[in-house]
Parts: sequence; structure tokens; C-alpha cells
Amino acid sequence: MPAKPMKLAEALLLRADMQTKFARLQERIKANAVVQKGDKPQEDPQQLLREATGVLSELESIVTRINGTNLKAKLADGRSLTAAIAERERLKKHHALLLAADESIRRTPERHGLREIKWVAQFDSSKLQKQAEDLSKKIRELNVKIQETNWKMQL
Repeated sequence: MPAKPMKLAEALLLRADMQTKFARLQERIKANAVVQKGDKPQEDPQQLLREATGVLSELESIVTRINGTNLKAKLADGRSLTAAIAERERLKKHHALLLAADESIRRTPERHGLREIKWVAQFDSSKLQKQAEDLSKKIRELNVKIQETNWKMQL
């Protein structure tokens, strides 16, 4: 059966729904995998396992289609959607790194006496915050471009 035509953004929403459904099925399987002798599980774990396996097959299919589209799709500036997504991930990780560094210098170790070691921050908090704000703006702007492309591209 041919795949249903849809926009890339719709496929991304469908993928998220499938991932959520799989996670729920996995929890239901775990909850029903073992029961006391003489009791019956609330749900048939074998049926849940078959359903989860089916969801994984559907998920594989939609992810394959999404990835293929991402390679072909271009942003207005000519970059591939795949390259833009990779850049966004780099920016997000860099942003998280800056926030973690800033958080670390904000936590002052406890001192119980005047003779204990004095700790000195090795980063300027205001500079880290400014860099993090700049990266947040870049991430937002890139997300807008990615979302725009997602709603224009046919899967």
C-alpha cells in the first residue's frame, strides 16, 4: 500500500505520537510481564508485545521517509534540512554547556571556618549568560527556518 501523502511537519508529529505510544506499550508490557502464581495479568503481554513490534515497524518506515526528505529538503538559504538540524543540535549542546558552566560558578562551596580554602570562579558569569542568550536567539531563528521548511515540504 502506498504511503499516505503528508507534509514533513505532519510526519514529525506522527513520529512523536508513535514514540509515545511505543513507550506506553513498553510500560504496559513491563507491568504485565510477571504476576503471582494463580493470577492473570490485566492485559495480555504477548498481545502488547505484538502491538509494540508493529509500532516499531511503522516508526521505522516513517523515520526512513523523514530522513530521506530531510536530505532533499532545502532551507531558503540553500542549506539542507539535515545540515540545519545538525547545526541546531550543536547550538543546543553549546547552550547547555554554557548554562552548566554558569550554574557551576554560582554554587559556592560551603566554608565552615576562616582558614578553609577560598574558591575562585574561573568564568565571568555575565559573559556566559550573554553568550547563552545569543545562542538562544540563534536557536530560535534556526527553529523558525526549520519549521517553515517542514510545513512546505511534502514527505
